[in-house]
Amino acid sequence: MSTVIDASGLIAFLRDEPGAEAVQSFLSLPQTCYVHALNLCEVYCDFWRASTQSTAESAIDDLLSLGIEERNDMDSEFWREIGRLKAIYRRVSLADCCALALANRLGASLVTADRHEFEPLAAAGIFQIEFIR
Repeated sequence: MSTVIDASGLIAFLRDEPGAEAVQSFLSLPQTCYVHALNLCEVYCDFWRASTQSTAESAIDDLLSLGIEERNDMDSEFWREIGRLKAIYRRVSLADCCALALANRLGASLVTADRHEFEPLAAAGIFQIEFIR
């Protein structure tokens, strides 16, 4: 099974925060790990705000060099699914709804550190979500 990793998981990995080892273990499995471009944008923004554009570029390059596949899905069916998820699960950010929609589209699990937003969805068994911390 493949995985989709959201921005919180990728940031934890890059910053060697709690949960970084869990992300590393997903990256080490013989499977494809995906990230949506909007979630990469969040990582880029986070690293630029904390440091410089060069640091942000390096962070993205590091992720892509590990074999994480960037997805740019944004067809009509996809963005409608994002909107549906956001309308139903108001506490989940639009970018996180994008990660959920991608995981659903690919039949993948979602890897995240965002317990506050995703725990109710995981508990309800609606989505396959793996928490890294």
